[in-house]
Amino acid sequence: MALTVRVVYWRWALGYKSKYLQLKKKLEDEFPGCLDISGEGTPQATGFFEVTVAGKLIHSKKKGDGYVDTESKFLKLVAAIKAALAQG
Repeated sequence: MALTVRVVYWRWALGYKSKYLQLKKKLEDEFPGCLDISGEGTPQATGFFEVTVAGKLIHSKKKGDGYVDTESKFLKLVAAIKAALAQG
């Protein structure tokens, strides 16, 4: 069974969906066949770009993390995914 990764982003803001799609591809390349990645665009002006792994919030733009736009931010997600996969 694939590990669930969920990204919630602001649907109407320019660039949010493309950032989600870029992150999705990068994670799929890193963990081929291991993840069930879904994205949800919020209809209201939220400013969200929130990433949860197995139900746990790992990255939050609203809490100051910004986008997943650096290698260190991506590696934080990779570490969380590896830990969740190891727990089975």
